[in-house]
Amino acid sequence: MEDNFQSAYQEEEDRLNQALTEIDTLLEKLNQTPVYTGHDYTEQVLEANRDQKRKDLAKLRQEPYFGRLDFQGNDEKQRKALYIGKIGVDREQVSDRPLVIDWRAPVASLFYSFTGGTEPASYEAPEGLIEGLVYLKRNVVIRKQILERVADTYNRESDAPVVSDEFLVYRLGENKDNRLRDIVSTIQEEQDKIIRAAKNTALIIQGVAGSGKTTVALHRLAFLLYQYKDQVSAEKMIIFAPNRMFLDYISDVLPELGVGNIAQSTFPDWAANVLGLELPEQDATETMNRWFETPGGMPVITEETPGRFKGSTVLMGIIESSIKLLESSSVPEGDFIPWEGAVLRRSMILRWHNEEYAPYPPAKRKERVMARIHRWIEMELKKSPSAAAMKDRKKKGAAREKAYSAKWPKYDPLTIYKQIFRAAKVPEDWPVDPPENIPAAVLKETAKDLKKGIIREEDLPPLLYIYYLLNGNEGGTRFDHVVIDEAQDFSPFQIAVLDLYVRGHSFTILGDLSQGIHAYKGVHAWEEMQTLFAPENTAYHALTRSYRSTMEIIDFANGILSSGVESSLLAVPVFRSGDPVRMIAYGEIVGEREAEGNARLSTIQSALKSLSGREYRTVAVLTRSLREATELYAELEQHFEDIHLIDGSMTQYQGGLSVLPVYLSKGLEFDAVILADADQDHYGATAWDAKLMYVGCTRALHELWLLHNGEMPSYVQTAAESDSEGN
Repeated sequence: MEDNFQSAYQEEEDRLNQALTEIDTLLEKLNQTPVYTGHDYTEQVLEANRDQKRKDLAKLRQEPYFGRLDFQGNDEKQRKALYIGKIGVDREQVSDRPLVIDWRAPVASLFYSFTGGTEPASYEAPEGLIEGLVYLKRNVVIRKQILERVADTYNRESDAPVVSDEFLVYRLGENKDNRLRDIVSTIQEEQDKIIRAAKNTALIIQGVAGSGKTTVALHRLAFLLYQYKDQVSAEKMIIFAPNRMFLDYISDVLPELGVGNIAQSTFPDWAANVLGLELPEQDATETMNRWFETPGGMPVITEETPGRFKGSTVLMGIIESSIKLLESSSVPEGDFIPWEGAVLRRSMILRWHNEEYAPYPPAKRKERVMARIHRWIEMELKKSPSAAAMKDRKKKGAAREKAYSAKWPKYDPLTIYKQIFRAAKVPEDWPVDPPENIPAAVLKETAKDLKKGIIREEDLPPLLYIYYLLNGNEGGTRFDHVVIDEAQDFSPFQIAVLDLYVRGHSFTILGDLSQGIHAYKGVHAWEEMQTLFAPENTAYHALTRSYRSTMEIIDFANGILSSGVESSLLAVPVFRSGDPVRMIAYGEIVGEREAEGNARLSTIQSALKSLSGREYRTVAVLTRSLREATELYAELEQHFEDIHLIDGSMTQYQGGLSVLPVYLSKGLEFDAVILADADQDHYGATAWDAKLMYVGCTRALHELWLLHNGEMPSYVQTAAESDSEGN
């Protein structure tokens, strides 16, 4: 066995040296080619291609590839050793195989989909289905041109041809820094199917905590750009993430994959930009305070909760009816008379509005009609008997044209939204009473906010929809693909509006219902989103395997879900074992008793000191509320260097030691987590409390410590008991 390993290592080291030599030769040749700075378009395109190749080869010099697949097609005389990397590159001399094959290429799919066995394997290529035999599947780790690791996960010629998770476990065991990383070397079969799914599909992914759903979605963008390079562009893709700090956290993945220029935004930022609004920062803070900082836990959520109602398709129907009513009576009464003796009959204006310009949305239709009226005025002016008469008529005509335009409805989204909620004077043709299917409490609260000039995040989808119905797709914004992360926190209305701005229902919608801690605005079941699309335009995938945490942490978190939420969306752990989940009462420090002082603070400090003294890059203390996080941070920063408070206002995640409320930790992950106050005083018996606890527990990769006052929620006790039995 040792001889085989030495032989494989030597073989790969020789091949690496050969590859580096070829890469250096290619790069030197490109560097010797003078950079074109002229104005000839063709030469500019060629220079841009050369510049991209220079950048690609410079990256390849450090880590040329990560995998090897020996494959022999049925129509081939011998097997070929195919090396797979993040960036594909051809050899300088014509060859039967590239120097490095791009991980997105059809044949590279075998590296991810092949799971062992002696049966023939196949992959879809442009020329059709290619079948053959896999002889070797090998993972390699190369860092800074040095071969660090060689691991065969399949060898047809060995005594035991089985696929092993050993390499995956090795990569998962590495410590985290302050950025999400790519997973091209460890993409699993179920992840690969999602990455390579067809473009024009609203793909909904339910992924358990740690299933890699965010990373999979980012890799899917890279694949779509490769597979459909003539149909899509990075500039017409967008990623929606829950907050700006999360955008920073994921910002390195796409550049590592050689992909740039993809827009990344939060939905409120994007929507406000389209609408030309400036949203006050305090709205998000007020919302968080209302739902997460209220003593006694989260208020009761019903279908009449403002965020739920205003995120529903019921409100879409109300808006559509209101716009149609506005449109039907939009042409002012009476003929248009710019001056005595000139008359433009209303019947003619109605014909223009209702027939000739019918395909246009209301605001555009008004523009066309008013432009037509203006041209009519200019033609009538030419009939003036004298220059003086023309001057007088021109002045009168301009004034009456302006007055006539003012009689039309005000096609402003915010004005119409206020009118719907009776926060502004309604048009004469509208009923005095508001739409009866708006709940009274929602009507009262929204009208109160709008009269004060307050626009909340939940108001943005309705405002966008009104804007779209009035103006159509003004500016021609059409995304080729949209990624929505933490989609369980999106409303059906948000998805429906975004579908107006994307071609072919091309979505990657990903989230985890078990982490639905924003249930006051998000979906409670994926069917709420699936029903927005025709069956042929949507697909659903479940990622149940968790790659983030150790078996002990996942089993413990599953216990919380089973007992506290009664959920069946449980994670299946990768076989990576670690330390047991630790549950420590305040005053109990690793077998010692704290006799005096603040037992809670002393315990947290001791736990943080113990974990931060290890080779972990990221350690987090999670509190129940922002107030508690702020107070705790003030104490801890006196004793720990490089410690950060995450309060929701940050745009960058800095790594190191962090203190933050549990509800702001969603989407992040840390080497070790200390969940402070994991007791009944802070977490109640509701499913929502259990989901909060679950989110906190599943942030940990390697170690999880729960600190408490001795009285824990029943679901935590159940999880601890089941975890104890499992160990």
